[in-house]
Amino acid sequence: MKRVVVIGGGLGGLSAAIRLATAGFSVTVLEQQPTLGGKLQRIQLGHYTFDRGPSTITMPEAFRRVFTSAGRKMEDYIQLYKLNEGTRNIFSDGTTVDLSSDLEAVESQISAYSLEDAAQYKSFMKESEILYRLAECNFMTQILGWKEKLQPRMALAFARVRPFMTMDKLLRRYFHHPNTIAMFGRYATYVGSSPWSAPAIFGMLPHMENALGIYGVKGGTYAIVEGFSRLARELGVTIKTGVRVTRILSRNGRAVGVSTDQGYYDADYIVANGDVLSVCEELLDDKDRGAMSRKKVTEYEPSLSGFVQLVGVKQEYPQLLHHNVFYPNTYSEEFQDLFIHRVPPSDPAIYVCHSGHSERGMAPEGASNLFILVNAPYLSDLVNWDNPFTKQYGERILDKLASLGIEGLRDAEVRMSYTPLQLKQDTSAYRGAIYGISSNSPRQTFARPSNRGPISGLWFVGGTTHPGGGTPMVAMSGQLVAESLIKHSGV
Repeated sequence: MKRVVVIGGGLGGLSAAIRLATAGFSVTVLEQQPTLGGKLQRIQLGHYTFDRGPSTITMPEAFRRVFTSAGRKMEDYIQLYKLNEGTRNIFSDGTTVDLSSDLEAVESQISAYSLEDAAQYKSFMKESEILYRLAECNFMTQILGWKEKLQPRMALAFARVRPFMTMDKLLRRYFHHPNTIAMFGRYATYVGSSPWSAPAIFGMLPHMENALGIYGVKGGTYAIVEGFSRLARELGVTIKTGVRVTRILSRNGRAVGVSTDQGYYDADYIVANGDVLSVCEELLDDKDRGAMSRKKVTEYEPSLSGFVQLVGVKQEYPQLLHHNVFYPNTYSEEFQDLFIHRVPPSDPAIYVCHSGHSERGMAPEGASNLFILVNAPYLSDLVNWDNPFTKQYGERILDKLASLGIEGLRDAEVRMSYTPLQLKQDTSAYRGAIYGISSNSPRQTFARPSNRGPISGLWFVGGTTHPGGGTPMVAMSGQLVAESLIKHSGV
């Protein structure tokens, strides 16, 4: 029986482990944190339950595929529910747009501030669907090596997604009002990037979210991790937490095992669910890095990170939906701060997830569990995320929300912050970036680090590699790599 060691128990690693165990491999998952999930963790503060990590769930079929690949029904492990409302967007001029699959309703809300933009909304959503279909058929469903990229069909699809047009330029073909451009430009942050730099292909995300729907998960998003881990264990996967891998070992150019802080594990194959750049920099000897040299690693631009506050407050906020975004007056300044000056934005957009809006029991009766996120730069010497700065910056965000009508947060019953530095310490995320590398150029979007490692027998899954960041993409990454590994091994 072929042995596989999976480094990292995030959704990508668990997805790969499930498929490989189903195919008859002996699989061991090694997770350095005390609990599985990688960047997605459940936090219990008193009687308040929070998800620290991804909260917007789309593409349920990506998760369903993990279960069907093992001959199981997803509903026996996790329960997804479709949200009736999409994201509520609150602009600095006081207008609000609740995104949804109801084109007429969204068009009507946009018309409150721009009749011209409202008239173009349906045309833009058609464009968004076309981009999504092109990505779904050509980019998401296979590992892209040079052989695949050089196929005529792939070249045609590549040209049709306008790889050298930025997302901002695509949006300005349809819209002129800063509210609309900010609302749809924000989707670039779903891949850790700036709409002024990311390619136009990410214009597919409004269709993916608003036409296909946003979902909640009963018990919180972390229930996906619990469902994956339960299935993995049923299939015989060995899961060990609190085990840190210190080196990937090789012999004659092939991976043969891993050293950890608790001993050595032999392996015929290794699937690394950690950040590709961190794995190459920290776990591989220089002779095994191939093209991913130390110099090459530093040439990649990391994605943005995030500063999170979890706030449990004995108060209800009827103006909040499950997902909410408060926009500043000038959205472009945020991305100048993040990627040019590399400092926390002075006036950021503020995302508030209130999962208790959709599911009772996430907070006590009459109370709210608020996940508050602002984008932050990847780690550098320019920002010291020590306690004084973290507290001061957090208070500034809460004060801004108070000025927007979300009051009482300073008097919360429970409150906890989480910084890019903590993210790096917990997950080994390269420079504390959420999505690995940014997609702020065609190269970093369409030529991401390969799923195939620089030595034989080593494979990568997760947001840094193909098909990219986001919970459904990471789950798909695990399935794609597992299928390729099975084919390669001849099992």
